[in-house]
Amino acid sequence: MKRRTILQAAAAAPLLAAPATLRAQTFTQTVRLIVPFNPGGTSDILARLIAPSLGQKIGQSVVVENRAGAGGNIGADLVAKSRPDGHTMVLLDISVLATNPHLFPRLPFDSLRDLAPVQMVVYAPYILAVNNELPVRNAQELAAYAKANSGKLNAANSGTGTLTHLVAASLANAWGGEVTHIPYRGGAPALTALVTNEANLTMAGATQSLPFVVNNQMRGVAVTGSKRLEALPNLPTFAELGWPEPQSGTWQGILAQGSTPAPMIARLEREIAEVLAEPNIVRRIGELGGEVRAEGAATFRRILTEQTESYGRIIRANNIRIE
Repeated sequence: MKRRTILQAAAAAPLLAAPATLRAQTFTQTVRLIVPFNPGGTSDILARLIAPSLGQKIGQSVVVENRAGAGGNIGADLVAKSRPDGHTMVLLDISVLATNPHLFPRLPFDSLRDLAPVQMVVYAPYILAVNNELPVRNAQELAAYAKANSGKLNAANSGTGTLTHLVAASLANAWGGEVTHIPYRGGAPALTALVTNEANLTMAGATQSLPFVVNNQMRGVAVTGSKRLEALPNLPTFAELGWPEPQSGTWQGILAQGSTPAPMIARLEREIAEVLAEPNIVRRIGELGGEVRAEGAATFRRILTEQTESYGRIIRANNIRIE
């Protein structure tokens, strides 16, 4: 009798666990997708592109909220301190999470502990571009000009310590000339500064800057990544030029609160991957100069850990600090 009771209990266990697992994957209210920067940037463009389809899959509206400030920390902290139920997420370039621990000594959250990687979204190479009035036509001329006019060039970036700042600093070191770095509150105003001749050069993700180059509002010089862009086949890659940081770019990903149950993370990982596989979204991301990289939570965590270490070395080598 006792053995029968044990067997019955064992048989019933999966049935009892199933409702709990189902609840852990169920969306009961509007989902907030936080973009920790102003509208118009790469993260914002991607969030608004995928939100409608994701909402259809999970059966709830997905609302994009811009919570800019403190180099992305305000929006990330909001998610880090949200309820761990998958209803609040953040979409951003993971270099923000990788660099901020080295730039802000008193972060209110631990990016590797308080935020859970859910799904990679996209990789977009950087486009290095110059103002149309700058007297350079290609990468070699820019490097020579920077060296011959040391201290006279200024580079707009999306904020002190951002990867666009770090890569531009590495380039200046390689060229042998000093460049003045001007931080803006996001990539969109940095691009505007270049168009209006307020800045001489800038670095930005292709999803954001490609239209400006294609429309001749600025002159493209070179691109990061493993291959040339189809829309700009004449621009050489950093690797071809022997320039530093050849694989840098915007690696966008979605994260939830760090203690979100594993079943919810798994469902979000799966649903977002399906959204990113939709032909219209793949096509649109390609038109923006990026490529879908839905490689899953485990790969996302590995890349975040690696970038946190590598970009920390660049920050220390260039003595970059947030004033």
